[in-house]
This record gives sequence, C-alpha cells and structure tokens, in this order.
Amino acid sequence: MRITGYRSLTTVHDWGRPVGDVNGVVTGGVTEVPVVLLDTDAGLTGIGLGSHAEVHRVFPALDGQDPRAVTSLYDRMLAHVFKSGHNGRVFGTIGALDMALWDLKAKMAGEPLWRALGASGRFVPGYASGLEYALTDDELVAFYDRWARRGFTGAKVKGGLDVDRDVHRLSAVRDVLRSNTTRPALMYDVNESWGRHLAVRLARQVEGQVDLTWIEEPVRRWDAAGHRAVAAGIRAAVATGENLTGLEQFRSLLDADAVGVVQTGSVWGITHFLRVSTLAYAHGLPVSPVGYNANPVAHAAAAMPNHLVTEVQDLSVPVGLRVDQEIADGGIVLGDAPGLGIEVDEARIAANTSAGRWSVTSGPHVRPVDAGLRLTPQAQ
Repeated sequence: MRITGYRSLTTVHDWGRPVGDVNGVVTGGVTEVPVVLLDTDAGLTGIGLGSHAEVHRVFPALDGQDPRAVTSLYDRMLAHVFKSGHNGRVFGTIGALDMALWDLKAKMAGEPLWRALGASGRFVPGYASGLEYALTDDELVAFYDRWARRGFTGAKVKGGLDVDRDVHRLSAVRDVLRSNTTRPALMYDVNESWGRHLAVRLARQVEGQVDLTWIEEPVRRWDAAGHRAVAAGIRAAVATGENLTGLEQFRSLLDADAVGVVQTGSVWGITHFLRVSTLAYAHGLPVSPVGYNANPVAHAAAAMPNHLVTEVQDLSVPVGLRVDQEIADGGIVLGDAPGLGIEVDEARIAANTSAGRWSVTSGPHVRPVDAGLRLTPQAQ
C-alpha cells in the first residue's frame, strides 16, 4: 500500500456559546475545523484533524510511502523541514498528517486505534472543560450541570484577571459536581496571563479559598524557572505543555521539576502524545491530553500507563463528522469502529454555509499587549 495524495477540507464546530479564555473570546461560538484526508492506492483513506496550512511543504515526505511505517514517517516529516523549523503551523501540519497515518494503520488492522496501540480497555477518564470564560455565573452552572449528569467529577474553570470572580466560579462548579463526589477535582487555567511577579501571590490567594487540583499555565509556557517557582510556592500541582511542540521544549521543564501534570495538545498528533507521555513516564509524571474535535488522542491515552485524565471540551462534534464514541460515566467511551472511529460526510461539509474563525483579534489566540505585565490583576 502506498500514499497517493491528500485532500483538504474545512468544516466548523458550533459550540452553542461564546468560547475563549482570559486572552479573548470568540463571541459567535463557531470555529473552523480543518480536516486532511490521506488517500492510498488500496482505496483506504486516513483522517486527520487540525490545522495543516503547511501541507504543501510536508506532504512530499509522505508521497509514495507505505503508511504502515507511522513512526518512521513522523521522523521523516520532521527531517523534511528541519532547516526551516518545525514549530507552529508546520508542527500542526505534521500532527494532522500523523493522525491520518495512525488512522490508516488501525484501519488496515481492522481494529480501533485504542486496541491497535495495545490498550486493554475502551474507557478514558476525563474532566469537563469548555472554554467557558465568557459565560455568566448562571450559564456556567447550567453548563457544568450537563457534565455532572454524565458522571464527571472534575472540571476546569478559566480565569486570571479577577481572582475574586475566579474563586466564586470555581466554588460554583465545585458545588455542581458534588452531586457525584464529595471532593470534586478543580482545575484552574489562567492561560499564561500572569507574570512571575504575580503568579505565586495570586495562586495562593485562590487556593486559600478553594482546593485546587492543579493550576494551568500560570506563566509563559516555556518558563521553567517561573513554573518551578509556582510549583514550590503553592499546594496544587502545576500543569503545562499543551502548547509545547517537540520533546526539546519539554526537557527544561521536566529537568527543573517545574511541572506536576504534563499536558499535550490534540492538534500535535498521536506520535507526539505517545513520545511526550513516555518522557513524562520516565520522570514519574502523569500526562493529560486535550480532547478536542472528536477527541482523537483519547485512543492513545487509553494505551499509556501514566495517563491521568483527558480534557473533554464539548459534548457535540463538528459538522459532517460522525464519531464512534460516547461521553459518559465521567469520561470517553471509545467504540469498535476501525481507526479513529471518525467518518467524514464530505457532502454535508460542502453544503454547510456557516463559517468560523479562531484567529480573530478579540479571540483567545491573540495575546493581549499587557498580558504578564500587569502590576495587579484587573477585573473586566
């Protein structure tokens, strides 16, 4: 079997609410979902989800190759672009293509990816999330009540500018989840909005009133000394890594003992998650991936001995995708469909007339000019 070409589609995900974090909000709640399809001469097609804007640069590394050699092809893609750098959009492209390769490999074996990777079961523990920064307090409670009814015992709350507001919202979510457990797990994500001069003081203020499981990205993602200072100054674990690309970006954080929960982003692909998880395992650390757009990395999470919990961001899937999984019992129940268990309805995607964008000036992917430079947190 040989790879013969690729096709690129873009669908949308309608969140049904504004989504974002302390850095900004997509008020319309509709975002784009890029889909890449890898075609083969045997008629099988692999599906990858995530931005792949540099596919024209990376695909020549795959053209004509046997898709079963997934990890070798991953390194071949990295080598193909090593002089021009493999971060950002290039790394995202490699991740999307890698996801499609793993989908193909499992389809050729006639089994779901979680089983092909050696997992013993289909259940992946999760915690509820939702980029819920713009919701009112009442909307926040209603939102997490839906997750509580599906058995979730942990949730993430976005914050960073108004710690009093954040404590109130963390407490409200805790109370919602108490229908399932007396000690809900609370994750607090400030999305790199604090400077090192603020981080320990503000984190202590919050955890003095709420029992936090972890605080996420309190300072810039690569700041090993800053994360170490926070980790040494508070009771909760420090989590980071979802925006890091490549093992070399994790090493300084792990060597400095600056992170307690190692995260990975779904958009960076399956091989990246597996390698980061192995690195974390060697350091005695748990790993927690972001579940996003049909939760494809959950298949790999099921197979890792140090998987702690997967972030599950929504209960629905993008337009034109059918996914063989269920969100229930406080996690993701993966199905038996071959590969990632994702089917693409190209006709429905083509007929869709709505459009969405993550990268808008008011959205969470644009860093405010004063982020990390505030003398005090500023309420909005």
